[in-house]
Amino acid sequence: MKKLRVALIYNAYTESIPDEKSDTGSPHYLRQMIRGLARGIRRLRHDVVVMPLSDDLSVLQRKLDRLRPDVVFNQYDDVVHGALYEMRVAAFIRLLGYPMTGSPALGLGLSRDKYMSLSLLKGAGLPIPPSTVLIERLGDIDAHKWTFPLIVHAAQEHAGIGLDRDSVVTTKAALRDKAREILQEYDQPALVQHFLKGREFNVGLLGGRKVQVLPLAEVDYSSLPRRIPPIMSYAAKWVETSVEYQRTDVICPARVDPAMEALIGRTAVKAFRVVGGWGYGRVDVRLDEKGEPVILEVNCNPCLDSGMGLARSAEQAGISYPRLLETIIKAAFEGPPYDRRLPIFGSTRTALARGR
Repeated sequence: MKKLRVALIYNAYTESIPDEKSDTGSPHYLRQMIRGLARGIRRLRHDVVVMPLSDDLSVLQRKLDRLRPDVVFNQYDDVVHGALYEMRVAAFIRLLGYPMTGSPALGLGLSRDKYMSLSLLKGAGLPIPPSTVLIERLGDIDAHKWTFPLIVHAAQEHAGIGLDRDSVVTTKAALRDKAREILQEYDQPALVQHFLKGREFNVGLLGGRKVQVLPLAEVDYSSLPRRIPPIMSYAAKWVETSVEYQRTDVICPARVDPAMEALIGRTAVKAFRVVGGWGYGRVDVRLDEKGEPVILEVNCNPCLDSGMGLARSAEQAGISYPRLLETIIKAAFEGPPYDRRLPIFGSTRTALARGR
C-alpha cells in the first residue's frame, strides 16, 4: 500500500465521565488506546494525525479540509448514555467525501439499537434469544407471559453499560425493578430476553468484500462466585478492581468442535452482513439449551486495543497488530458496496476530483 495521510478521529467528550484509573473504559485508557493505534499505523509508514472530536462537527470539517487525508480512521465511540452520534459522525465523514474505516453509518446505528438489529436478524432467519421484548414503559411488562430467568439490558448501550449483578432476574418483581432502573437512569427502553446459560463466544471478523473469521474466543465464567451472574457486565469488561473482572477469563483460541466452530463462524458472518457491517467487527454468540448458536449482539465498532479482543484473535491467526490495521484501512477503499461517494461540500469535492 502506498504511503497515506490518515486522520485518526476519536470522541474526546469528557463531561460527566469519571476518569477512574481502575476503569479501563475511562478517557485515560481511551487516550492510551488511540496513541497505540497511531503507533501501529505509523509502523505501516503512513502519516497519522490524531483528531480529537468533542461536540462540534464544523471543527472536524475544517481540520479535514486542511489536512485532506486519504482516509479517516474512525474511532468515534459514543460515551453519553443513549446517544446515537456514532452513526451521525460516520455519515458526516462520508458526506464530506472521505473514505472511512469500519462500518458505514447504517451499520453503526443498527448495531447500537439492539432491539432493531435483533428484529432484523430474526427477520433474516437468524437465531436470536427467545422472548426478546422491548419495554418502553413499566406497564408493558404486564402484557407478556415471562419464562425465567431473563436478562435485562439498556436497549441502546454497548460495552456492558447497564449490565450488572442485578441484570439477570428470576422474578417478575426483579424484572420490574431492573426495567425501572433502565428507564429512569439511562432514559431509554429496556431490552428483555431469555437468559441463555450455554457457552459464550466472541467471533472476530476482519475484511471488506472477503470477510475472514478469526479464531473464536470463549468467555470463561467458571471462576465467578455463584452469586454473580455469568454475563459480560460493565465491571467484567472494564473495572480492574472488581471480582467480575478478576474472575472472568477469555480463552483464545476457544476449545470447540470444528463443526461447531464453522457453524458459529457462518452465523456470525451472516449477522454482520445483515446489519451492514464492514471492515471489522465482532459478533457475540451463546449456545442455547440444545447446544445451537444464538446471536446475542453484533458489534460494528469493537475495541481495537493491542493485545485485546479483536487484536488478540488476530494474533492467534498470525496477523500482527500493524497488519490488522492495514487490513482495516484497505477495506475502507474497497467499499462498502453500492456506497457512492457523493460529497456535498465543494472543497472536498475538489479533493476527490484530484484522486484523493
